[in-house]
Amino acid sequence: MLWYWSAYIAVTLVGIGHTIFNWKILKMEIKVEKVASMYDIVPYAKTVPFHPLYNIIIWPIFAYIYLLQTTPANVWKAALVLGGSWTLITIVFDLFGWVIIKHPWRMTFREMYVDYQPWITLIYISIFVSPLIAALFI
Repeated sequence: MLWYWSAYIAVTLVGIGHTIFNWKILKMEIKVEKVASMYDIVPYAKTVPFHPLYNIIIWPIFAYIYLLQTTPANVWKAALVLGGSWTLITIVFDLFGWVIIKHPWRMTFREMYVDYQPWITLIYISIFVSPLIAALFI
């Protein structure tokens, strides 16, 4: 779980950093009077197409570290189990962390799973295939 949480936190921090970069450095501003959705926040909305990219770069690094440390007898089977496990954990955690628990960056179910298409699906696919990508280098 150490490498899972390390990857999840790293991806989240990169996304937040990208949003802050857009806002502070590129001077992107919110163009609506009342924010109805996270997608109304222009600095955030401009990062959305990059989210799968962050994931396909970051998750394989942590999967590689995990696979190196565990040295499984069958690396491909371990990679499949790891990818499936990490994807399932992420889906459940995202539901609670980004939809159910109230916080300033919270999204509605529709925003997270309908409006965020195809990006959320590509993110989950990226997490699933990341250990397989890492296994290529073991």
